[in-house]
Amino acid sequence: MSNPIQNRYDFIYLFDVKDGNPNGDPDAGNLPRIDAETGEGLVTDVSLKRKVRNYVALKHDYEVPFDIFVREGGVLNDLIKAAHEDERVKKETKKSAKTATARQVMCERYYDIRTFGAVLSTGENAGQVRGPVQFTFGRSVHPVVALEHSITRMASTDENEKTGENRTMGRKFTIPYGLYMAHGFISAAFARQTGFNEKDLDLLWEALVNMFDQDRSAARGEMSPRAIIVFKHDSYLGNAPANRLFEMFSATPKTETPRSIEDFDIQLPEVSQMPQGVSLRIYTPEEGWK
Repeated sequence: MSNPIQNRYDFIYLFDVKDGNPNGDPDAGNLPRIDAETGEGLVTDVSLKRKVRNYVALKHDYEVPFDIFVREGGVLNDLIKAAHEDERVKKETKKSAKTATARQVMCERYYDIRTFGAVLSTGENAGQVRGPVQFTFGRSVHPVVALEHSITRMASTDENEKTGENRTMGRKFTIPYGLYMAHGFISAAFARQTGFNEKDLDLLWEALVNMFDQDRSAARGEMSPRAIIVFKHDSYLGNAPANRLFEMFSATPKTETPRSIEDFDIQLPEVSQMPQGVSLRIYTPEEGWK
């Protein structure tokens, strides 16, 4: 695990959805997730991490050191067992040393373990990894409304259905428009433990910029990144509280029913606002990184 990052980062991830369901709730018939008290839309941290994993898998085709541990159809205990077959693990005699070495092997192989962490104690024990990169839930900066649409299927699944008069009916749920904001945190301390390095960090930013373009579906509509605001601390532990940095950003609706990014007054942080020891980097689709 060589050359882990040496700086703490905090970031804001701003994205939107149009006529889609950004993150359905399986406990509520796949309705868009909404805060019942405020009416604000929600997207889970797990959903965002899944999209990052999918982008990395598409780009690197599961090749080490950018393999993905939590993947569709994967058997996690088999992957943990495979790590114990590594020669470095086999040569260890103490159980604790085997666990630690297997954990190191898995951090080296899997991008998502180095980045987000994982529980590796469900089979042959490799311990637990606390990842340096963490997201909050994405939350819309305004109340949203979930719409229900009836849909029909013209084709039949079999001859019996074909002879009937009733078409197969279904339901589809969308949000007309939602502008969501998630906060992110990157710990240099935990990066030391997993080996999360500058190349991994660059890949994370790349994924946040491009992952929605590789995740299109009728259900998710038009999802797009609108801004990534990165606060880089000059030190290992940080130079300012994250909440103080996040408060420098604001997005205020200009209308009661916003339907595009143009319907918001967005105030991005400025370099002149930065506390001592914190630098600013911003991505927008119009200007790229600056």
